[in-house]
Amino acid sequence: MTSTLNSSLNSTPLVVKSGTTWDDAWQRCLAVAPEAFRDDRVLNLWNSAWQADGRALPATSPVDGSPIAGPPRLDREAAHHAVRASLDQHRAWRHIPLAERRARVAATLDALTQHRELLALLLVWEIGKPWRLAQADVDRAIDGVRWYVDGIEPMVEGRASLDGPVSNIASWNYPMSVLVHALLVQALAGNAVIAKTPTDGGVACLTLACALAAREGIPVTLVSGSGGELSEALVKAPEIGCVSFVGGRDTGAAVATAVADLGKRHILEQEGLNTWGIWNYSDWDTLTAVIPKLFDYGKQRCTAYPRFVVQRELFDEFLTAYLPAVRSLSVGHPLAVAKADDPYPALDFGPVINAAKAKELHDQIAEAINRGAVPLHRGAPEEARFLPGQDTSAYVQPVTLLNPPPSSPLHHAEPFGPVDTIVLVDTEAELLAAMNASNGALVATLSTDDQSTFDRLSPQIRAFKVGHGKPRSRGDRDELFGGFGASWRGAFVGGELLVRAVTQGPADERLPGNFPEYQLMP
Repeated sequence: MTSTLNSSLNSTPLVVKSGTTWDDAWQRCLAVAPEAFRDDRVLNLWNSAWQADGRALPATSPVDGSPIAGPPRLDREAAHHAVRASLDQHRAWRHIPLAERRARVAATLDALTQHRELLALLLVWEIGKPWRLAQADVDRAIDGVRWYVDGIEPMVEGRASLDGPVSNIASWNYPMSVLVHALLVQALAGNAVIAKTPTDGGVACLTLACALAAREGIPVTLVSGSGGELSEALVKAPEIGCVSFVGGRDTGAAVATAVADLGKRHILEQEGLNTWGIWNYSDWDTLTAVIPKLFDYGKQRCTAYPRFVVQRELFDEFLTAYLPAVRSLSVGHPLAVAKADDPYPALDFGPVINAAKAKELHDQIAEAINRGAVPLHRGAPEEARFLPGQDTSAYVQPVTLLNPPPSSPLHHAEPFGPVDTIVLVDTEAELLAAMNASNGALVATLSTDDQSTFDRLSPQIRAFKVGHGKPRSRGDRDELFGGFGASWRGAFVGGELLVRAVTQGPADERLPGNFPEYQLMP
């Protein structure tokens, strides 16, 4: 699907901001890290060298459907070679003094800071992040790891690295602030690290980040491939000391089964339906102000809030606060400007991750409405900011549905797109049941005027973090993170818990986390 529409605010066609095309970004990558990039592809990094192996798949940008670099997918045999080589790196790295590990990680952070804008531009093209959010992803990675560099000594005192490298398999939505952040902290704690590039995007950004880390002597392995092909090596191989996974429940369940059978250390962050409850509430101006922020990156976040559970007698007041906010959202091409030298556009979100996901969401919305859901808001495509003739097949305008039917995926699962659903309830018991619809979540919020009501109800909400009238996030630095129910398996992370999760302590240590045999809160 293509569009010749431009923002109604512009009388002349929009253009791509000067110096920000994909070719501009690619040429800069070739100049900055020629060891990791070729004219037509990125390379895999294993055995301390950049390898021109794997079958490079074609890929397109969600921004406009244009060709970009695809992942060079390894086969199972090559992945096993990479894992065995990482174990050799691990056995050497674990004996490197902490002071030297700190110095190498700090030097990596300096290099990431130097190339911050290029890393962010790659995120715009590869996963469709608006410029503000792409920069924030890079900055959170850098700032978060600096916190560990400055305070690592007491976190590792009396602890040792694992017996093998840490294998990281993460979703595409936060390549820097989740995946690169984890890699560098794991290495700082004394482990070699392996990362699988996400199938759906981020390969060039991760390649550049890992190239900068490898130059400083960080023992990092970066490989691409299908989960089914590489799981034997990256999850089940005896050389792996820990598996860190961020992604959906279906894939996560398979990983959880494998690591549980093997007794392997694991950190599995899985999706859940994060909910926002409204009960005996009147501070509507505060709610109106926060609604647009909840649509950052089109709700393609593990801590997004796609479900509102609203007390029926407050529904009219809720809509009065909600609808003007959702109608104010700005959507479009993340690099489209009126004049080539204009600042980056200020957008709430751009495309979803790809055209297939957009079609899936459109189909789910249509099916839900056909089965009884009431559409309360649907964004107008003609108000979005697009280039003349631009492919817009990966864009989804914001949608709000009342009472999605139980048969719809939108009723019980996280949509991972700019789709809000609202459920009305009459009793506190119904409120709690609706807020706990997905058997565990990462975050939740309850907006209520009465502190005692919040104190009484919040412990019954099955989320790791519950906010009082404010959104909760994954957190940075010393903020802990985990999940309840099916949203999390294994060790909790954040702050010193991330270091504890990837190091060995006393023989009888029980890590805080959600394990098959026990659940231990921090």
